[in-house]
Amino acid sequence: MYKIKEIYYTIQGEGFHAGRPAVFCRFSGCNLWSGREADRDKAICKFCDTDFWGTDGRLGGRYDAVLLAETIKSLWPSDSKNIFVVCTGGEPALQMDAALLSTFKKFHIEVAIETNGTLPLPEGIDWICVSPKSNTEIIVTKGDEVKLVFPQKENMPKDYEHLDFSHFYLQPLDDPFRMQHTEETIHYCLQHPFWKLSVQTHKYLGID
Repeated sequence: MYKIKEIYYTIQGEGFHAGRPAVFCRFSGCNLWSGREADRDKAICKFCDTDFWGTDGRLGGRYDAVLLAETIKSLWPSDSKNIFVVCTGGEPALQMDAALLSTFKKFHIEVAIETNGTLPLPEGIDWICVSPKSNTEIIVTKGDEVKLVFPQKENMPKDYEHLDFSHFYLQPLDDPFRMQHTEETIHYCLQHPFWKLSVQTHKYLGID
């Protein structure tokens, strides 16, 4: 059974697929933080802005592979066959396996994953986005998109430029100093055009 925090249909707000309709499937749990605010100071990633603890979100619960695929399909407009799911978390690689991926494929679901890159992934994922965190070992060194929150202490963009990815994005850290971080990110991208700017447009637009 797969533990799911929430499932919902929305517009992807950031990175390469920004603006694309997608079903978000948020897996419960992460290997870098418990998800409980009481444990925030113990977390490896201290700036996480998503609620991935438990299974009490929209359509949250425990699913087998077929029911999860059916639920995702049910949220997609009936007149479109190009179902696109973003598997996120928390850390979806804790639960994503070959059996689930095979079931998604049988339902003609295009699968993207947003991962911290510290855990192995099954073969056949259509779009791999790695969001590196400081003080971790990245083992997913090949994919489609690196999306690095900027700035991170002891986690510089140049440390990831050797990875075998097609797109590299910097995304301003969303905290009380977001505007300052945004200016710093823009400046860095202008000085280092290897990197592109990713903005969390869903927050500006007020959508999930």
